[in-house]
Amino acid sequence: MKKLVVTADDFGLSSEVNEAVRRAHREGILTCASLMMGAPAAKEAVAIAKMDGLPVGLHLTLVDGRSVLSPDRVPDLVDARGAFRAGLGGPAVRLGLSARARSQARAECEAQVDAFLATGLKLDHVNAHHHFHLHPSVLTIVVELAQRYRAAVRVPFEPTMPPYRSTLLATVMVPWSLRARRRLRRAGIVTNDALFGLYDTGVMTETAWLRIVPRIGPGVTEVYCHPSLIPPSANELAALLRPVVRAALDRADIHRTSFAGASVGP
Repeated sequence: MKKLVVTADDFGLSSEVNEAVRRAHREGILTCASLMMGAPAAKEAVAIAKMDGLPVGLHLTLVDGRSVLSPDRVPDLVDARGAFRAGLGGPAVRLGLSARARSQARAECEAQVDAFLATGLKLDHVNAHHHFHLHPSVLTIVVELAQRYRAAVRVPFEPTMPPYRSTLLATVMVPWSLRARRRLRRAGIVTNDALFGLYDTGVMTETAWLRIVPRIGPGVTEVYCHPSLIPPSANELAALLRPVVRAALDRADIHRTSFAGASVGP
């Protein structure tokens, strides 16, 4: 059976993102969203999820965002305003070399989970902003949290790469994704079998969807996107609302669901 989880990342980032997620779930093919607990519009996102019965997971944020803990609790991770350090390389190296930074990252991840659970929402899945959960130190934390709360975890492994995309991203992502999948599955954690959206990040348009649908096979596939009311991400919202995309999924006999739903049944 072909099961498809259609996820909107960055839920809570802004009211424009939140409204796009609401519309894509109510009127389109979106099945769940990943919530950033430290984002400016997180409270609004929680209200939308509760009102609409939208399955929601946690979009763990350790880069390019704001911490849930106060800056004095995670000084190696954030600046004085609580903003995470810029870039990916610096934080990755810091976590690899510093036990103190790793301890702070664990505290921040646990605080984000606690903040999520305090909303009363059911934790459908866990992933990370910019796929930072692939970092070995962060993955260790994510494995423990996913086991504790019985949440699925995204593996950002895209089976094949469109020829027009750079091989650099694949060179970096594929080995780390495969290692993560092995580790997660050994721990008994539900993961997706395949994923699309990695090589089309920011451009999950109707054209991208119609190219992807024929490549969705049996098992659990996740397609993630970043809809918003603001261009160019408004094009991603438009794609989620397009009847032609829904029709393509229906013709291919693809069942849309959340991670929780995907783990039940055949």
